[in-house]
This record gives sequence, structure tokens and C-alpha cells, in this order.
Amino acid sequence: MTKERAYFVLFLNGLFLLPVGAAMLVPAIVDIVSASGGDDAVNFLTSAAVVGGVAALLVAAFRRPDFRLPDRRTGYLVTVSAWLSVSMCGAIPLYGSLDISFTDALFESVSALTTTGATVLTGLDDMPQGLLLWRSLLQWIGGVGIIVMALSVLPALSVGGMQFFRSESSDVSEKPFPKVRQLAQAIAAVYVSLTLACAIALIFAGMPVFDAINHAMTTIATGGFSIKDASIGFYNSLPIELVTEVFMVAGALPLAFYAVFLTQRGRNRVVDQQIGAFLLILSLAISLCTAWNISQGMTPQEALRLSAFNVTSIITDTGFATTDFSTWGSFAIGLFFMLYLVGGCAGSTAGAIKIFRWQLLFSGSVAGLRRMLHPNVVVSMRYQEKAVSDDAISAVRNFFFLYLMTLLVLSLLVMATGLDFLSATSAVAQGMANAGPGLGPVVGPGTNFAAIPETAKWLIMLAMVLGRLELVTFYVVLLPSFWMR
Repeated sequence: MTKERAYFVLFLNGLFLLPVGAAMLVPAIVDIVSASGGDDAVNFLTSAAVVGGVAALLVAAFRRPDFRLPDRRTGYLVTVSAWLSVSMCGAIPLYGSLDISFTDALFESVSALTTTGATVLTGLDDMPQGLLLWRSLLQWIGGVGIIVMALSVLPALSVGGMQFFRSESSDVSEKPFPKVRQLAQAIAAVYVSLTLACAIALIFAGMPVFDAINHAMTTIATGGFSIKDASIGFYNSLPIELVTEVFMVAGALPLAFYAVFLTQRGRNRVVDQQIGAFLLILSLAISLCTAWNISQGMTPQEALRLSAFNVTSIITDTGFATTDFSTWGSFAIGLFFMLYLVGGCAGSTAGAIKIFRWQLLFSGSVAGLRRMLHPNVVVSMRYQEKAVSDDAISAVRNFFFLYLMTLLVLSLLVMATGLDFLSATSAVAQGMANAGPGLGPVVGPGTNFAAIPETAKWLIMLAMVLGRLELVTFYVVLLPSFWMR
């Protein structure tokens, strides 16, 4: 790696860390105003000074007036290093305020920023408000904030930002906006608007204001962190559950879809094939789960209420829970495990494989079967009214192979730490899908990840980062040829 590229990466990491340091002031102010954690306020102020100081030094020391590194290799490196550095800094206030190991603090931070929602903390109901807000802020930032930041900052440096947006994970299949900066601003506006709408709706549904603000941030980020140990189940409120369901789905739809829908140029192009398929799969999964629970003795009303919320939570990779669904029997466990792999739409804050890849894989498989039956027939594929190349199908198949192999290898490694098959595989699957709770008595919705071995926590953290960066970005950086001139 050249010295100039290293300077560029360090400089951008400094830019990314500046707002993280500034964000630490928010929970400090909340603790001071609420008088819920005086020592925690000092901890947040100290952390803000440290992170902000390091960020300022990086920006000042490595800023160059002639940065000209718009190549894809730099984009991958910036993306991976930014996630790692922000995760490390996000753990500092948690480590300073709570009686936990640095591994647990980093696990919580990585889980937040990757919008996974798996937690190692208990006693959330009695925790100072500043710490609760910091966890929610980390998830909200992780949802789309870093993406928008990359799209806003890089054009100012004469660097094309779209490649960074694609390499991060949540790529946009169309470009309704002529400039990357406009796209970033539109996505930011949508993200903030959805968050405000969710908070207001939760307040009207009966949730306290502070609770509503926190849950709105983690709902739109499809992150699933709650400020209650019992998650959304704590409130035992149908209106709150319905509002949360609606906004979990909203967060799993392409953010650019809302922006396009609201612009004049986009009104004739608002149909996205992902959305219809996603809603169809969601409806089918809720129906199957409801029917299963009725067959197991639940009343129809109870079965529909519990199934609708928890299925929506898992397929959107949010991770809220209103009950321990891992006790619903083998069919439900199998269904939820499959939903880990489905995910939301590309361009949303949701994780997992994502709908469009399943659609392309299905279309490619059907086309392959048709070619086998009719070797001389030219089979063309289209998606979103555009021709799909064989290279695109090949890339999707490569992704599926990497996803499956990563899931298998990491699951075996986690099992080697002492976890049983269901706990290990579901913990890795939820980590890669950024979904939150696992399945079973060890890591299921009725418990958390505090008791698992430390080595397993590091492996699951790796799964979270790999899932958020959609594998390829991370693996490319590991290639020896990546570091050659």
C-alpha cells in the first residue's frame, strides 16, 4: 500500500470519527439534565474529548490538498477500516461506565453499529438514560449515517462516492439523482423523517417519550436494541406492537424508494420488484407461523399477534421480541432460521442476503434449466426493466457460495468453543444477517449473549462485520494482491 493511500485512509477515518466524538456529548447532556448518571456524564465527556482529539489529529496530520485516490481498492479499505475504528471508539463509553470486559463492550458496540441488536447487557430497565441513549444512537448511526457521510464527504474531495456506497453494502439499483451528494441528502432526509414519524407514532400509541425516541432510532435502523430487558414485550401493548411492525417494514424497504417517490422525476418509476416480493414473503411467513401456533394450542388472536410481530422483526433483521419464539417448536425454529437468510431490500438498513439476490438467483436458475432443455434458445433475463448480464448472475452465485461457506465455517468454530449446534449456528446466522436474537435456550430471545465463551463472542463479532459489509468488501482486503502496488 502506498504512503499516499495510507494517508488518505487515515484522514477519512478521522473525518468519520469526528461526528462520533460529537455524538457522545448527547448522552452526557441527557445524564446531566436527568441526573440519572453523574459519573456516566463525566465518562461520556472524557470519551468525547479522547475520540474527538484523536479524530482531529488524524484529520490535521494526514490532510493533503492533492488527494486523488478514487480507485475501488481505496474504497474497500476505507469502508472496512471505518467500521472497525468507529466500533472501537463506540465501545469506550460502555467500557468506562459499565462493569464489563472490553470484549463485552466491543461486542455491544459492534452489534449496535452493524444494527445487529445482539446484546450482552442485563439490567437495562435500571440503566442510566445516557448509556441507553448511546446504544440507540450507535444503532441509528450504523443504520445509514456512515453511508451518507461517505457520500457527502468524498465528493467534496473530488472523489466519486458511488463506489464507496456500493462497497459498503446497501447499494442502490437505480440512480434517480444525478449527483451523489443529492442522493446522500435525500437518504438522510428520509431517514430522519421516518425516525421522527416513528417516535411520534409510538408516543401516541402510549410509549413514554424517552422510550419512544430510543425505540424509533433502533426501529428505523432495523437494529432492535431496546431499553428494556423484555424488549417490546415489556409494554404488552397491541398499539405499540402495530406501530413498531409498520416502521420495521418501512426500514426494510429501499431508502431511495421514498426519495424517488417524492420527487417529480421519480413518480413514473416507483415500482420496485423487491418490495412486492418482500411483502409477499412476509405475508406468507406470518400466515405459516400463525397456522403453526394455532395447531399448537394458541388462540387465533394470540397466534396472529405473536407471529406477526416476531416474524416481521426477524425478516427485517430488526431483532425486537415480544416472547421467546424459540420455544414454539421445530417448525417455527426452522422457519425463523430461514428468515435469518432472507433479509430486507437492497438499499435499506436491513441485513442478510437481501431480496434482490434471491430474485436474481431464482431467475438465473430458471434460465439455466431452460438452456439445458433448449440448448439453442437464447434465454434473456430482465430485472427492474433492465437486462441482467451473466456476470451479474455469476456475482450473485459467488456471493451465495461465500455466504454459505462463511456460515458453515464460523458455526463450526463457535461449536468448538462449547456451544451446542442450534445455539452456534443460529448465533452465527443472526450475526451475519444482523438480526439480533439467536435460537434456543443459550442465545435465544429469552436470554442474551453474556454467558457464551469469549472466543465465541469474537467469532460472532466477525460474523456481524462480515454481514454488514456483505462479505466481499472484507474478503477483498484479505487478498495478498490487494496490498501489492
